[in-house]
Amino acid sequence: MTEALLGFLAVFAMAFLRIPLAVAMAISGFVGMGLLRGWNPALASASQVIFETGFAYVLSVIPLFVLMGNFVARAGMARELFTAANAFVGHRPGGLAMASIIASGGFGSICGSSIATAATMARVAFPEMKAHGYKETLATGAIASGGTLGILIPPSTILVIYGIITETDIGKLFIAGILPGIVAITCLCLAVVFVTWRDPAAGPRAERFTWRQRLQAIRGIWGVAVLFALVIGGIYGGVFTATEGAGVGAAGAFFFALARGSLTPRLLLDVLIESARTTAMLFTILIAAMVFTNFINFTTMPGDLRDFVLHFSPHPIVVVLVMMGIYLALGMVMEELAIVLLTIPVFFPVITGLGFDPIWFGILIVTIVEIGMISPPVGLNLFVISSLLPQVKLTTIYRGVWPFVMADIVRLCILIAFPMIALWLPGFMNR
Repeated sequence: MTEALLGFLAVFAMAFLRIPLAVAMAISGFVGMGLLRGWNPALASASQVIFETGFAYVLSVIPLFVLMGNFVARAGMARELFTAANAFVGHRPGGLAMASIIASGGFGSICGSSIATAATMARVAFPEMKAHGYKETLATGAIASGGTLGILIPPSTILVIYGIITETDIGKLFIAGILPGIVAITCLCLAVVFVTWRDPAAGPRAERFTWRQRLQAIRGIWGVAVLFALVIGGIYGGVFTATEGAGVGAAGAFFFALARGSLTPRLLLDVLIESARTTAMLFTILIAAMVFTNFINFTTMPGDLRDFVLHFSPHPIVVVLVMMGIYLALGMVMEELAIVLLTIPVFFPVITGLGFDPIWFGILIVTIVEIGMISPPVGLNLFVISSLLPQVKLTTIYRGVWPFVMADIVRLCILIAFPMIALWLPGFMNR
């Protein structure tokens, strides 16, 4: 127990000194393992982690989904999604903000990246909202919160990483994110309703579309629907695994971008380079996390903490609520992926020891990560939007995002109270 605490303190200390997270976790894990078992076993363990991570077939899902997301981001699908959503809800108070959230959900279903979703929708939706007189607080808050849907609605890189670390079925995790994603879109749209109810000038009505125009707008998003149905439908129906689905999705996105004429040789090279960089970053962090996790697992901390909780025996759901509170607090001062990688080795054995479903806990983890990505002062999506919209003050973005943070907390409570929202669809995959 003491060794594990010292390991965590070492990681936090190095992070405070601006040492990259991957380096901090790798050093702490390697040194901790060396002090516990000897330097030769520590070296052998680290080497094995690097080799197994680099050659693991299941991990090929990461570069393939990253590649798929980059192809669809360059294919211009986001504008069609926003137009289609705007056709149905744009005439309502705050309708363009709702349209950006709905479009973000659709884009997230073929992208899998929160940052890419937020960045793309900032370019597409913000000019429209600004032209219709929307207040910058509502416009930026809706875009930032909608961007988080990219890591909940499958495919999701966070769910892939969670599934790998905890050895949970990635295909089931993907399917489990569908209904919570719909709940998320609903809660965020209700936050827009609340903001415009308090301040009608924040989100003026846009023009109403005719039904003919709406049907025409829907026809523009057929590529997104086909790609999502192909990948997620194939995984759900057992036609192929999550890794095979990633390959199908990447190939489909490539041909779709090619057919649209938006994939020049130069752009293709940029997509490949960007995908390689993102993949290298994720693999580096994942390898470092696995080295650190091996060290934690060789200490008595997970077992001691689980035994303490079971002996203390509060209501199991209270333990989950305490964990979520810890995540919420950490999310305001730390980068979200770092929090997940550092806490899963400790919290996951407790969750399974209490009899909770690991798939449900994975959805809760992603929901917490989403909240962290829009929580001031270090929410990553807030800085992405601030960099793309330099004319908007960061303090304005901070003020605009709070109603959506509250909506996400309500959504988290709903998922805790009703686990079947996340578990109902994966349950059919066992049959």
